[in-house]
Amino acid sequence: MTSKNCHSIADLTIGFIGAGNMAQAIIHGLIAADHSASQIICSNPSQGKLNALKLAYPDINSTTDNNKVFEVADIIILAVKPQMLSVALSSINTDLCADKLLISVAAGVETSTIYELLYSKGAIVRAMPNTPATIGEGVTGLFAKGNVSEIQRSYSEQIFNSVGQSVWIKQESQMDWVTAISGSGPAHYFYFLEAVIDSAVLHGFDPSTARQLAVQTAIGATKMAGANHDADISQLRQAVTSPGGTTAAAIESFQNDQFAEIINQALKASVKRGQELAQTSKAKQTTHK
Repeated sequence: MTSKNCHSIADLTIGFIGAGNMAQAIIHGLIAADHSASQIICSNPSQGKLNALKLAYPDINSTTDNNKVFEVADIIILAVKPQMLSVALSSINTDLCADKLLISVAAGVETSTIYELLYSKGAIVRAMPNTPATIGEGVTGLFAKGNVSEIQRSYSEQIFNSVGQSVWIKQESQMDWVTAISGSGPAHYFYFLEAVIDSAVLHGFDPSTARQLAVQTAIGATKMAGANHDADISQLRQAVTSPGGTTAAAIESFQNDQFAEIINQALKASVKRGQELAQTSKAKQTTHK
C-alpha cells in the first residue's frame, strides 16, 4: 500500500495532456482534496472538453498547446489514448522535460517508449488507474524507473490517492497483470452481477428487485473484505458457508465447474491481449517518431 507522505503537492502546478474521462476524474479528485484549481493546467486539441472543465472549475488553466503545459507545470500527467501519445509528444520541446515528473496513464505504453519519444529526459512514472476513480473509489498500480526520487514517488501517490488508493509495482511486466486484475476488473465484477441478476429474473424476480439484491450484496461483501483486511478472503467465505447448507451447495457447484480456473484463464487472456497491444502500440510510436 502507500507510504506516509511528507512532501505535499499543494504548492505544485499539475498539468494534464488530454482532457478525457480519466483526466477529468483525477482533476476532480485533486480539487476535492483541496488542490487549488488555479494550480492545474490542462491541454486538449478540441476546445469543447476544455470549456466543460472551465465551466466546472472557473479557475483552472486550459490551453490547446501541449508545450504550454510543459512550460508551467511541475508534474505532467499524460492522459491521452495510447495511439495518440506519439502525436501528443511530437511537438514538445524536450528541454522542458528535464526537471519534470511525467506520469503516464496511457495503457500498454512502456516507460522505455516514453523515454525514446522524449529522448530520455525527465522522471517517468507509469500508472494504471481504473474507472471507479471517477467516483473516488479507484485503485492505481504505479511503476517507476530508478531515476524517480522518493519525493516524486510521494507526489505520485498523493495524486492517485485523491481518487482512491495506489500501490507500487516492482516490475514493469506486472503492469499487464494490474491491467487484468484492476484495470479491466470492474467489467469482470459487472459481468458476474449480470449473471446473478439474469438468473434471478429467470426465476421470477422483477429486474429492479434482482438488481438491488445483487448490487447491495456485492457492496456489502467488498466492504467486509476491506474492513477485515488482515483476514484471508477464504476465511470470510468460510464464515458464510455452513457445512451442508445452501452456500456450501453453491460453492460446490462453482468448484465442480472449475470456477477458479475460469477466472485464471480469463486473467491470462487479458494479460496476453495487453502484451499484444503493447507491441502494436510500440510499433506505432516508432512509426510516428
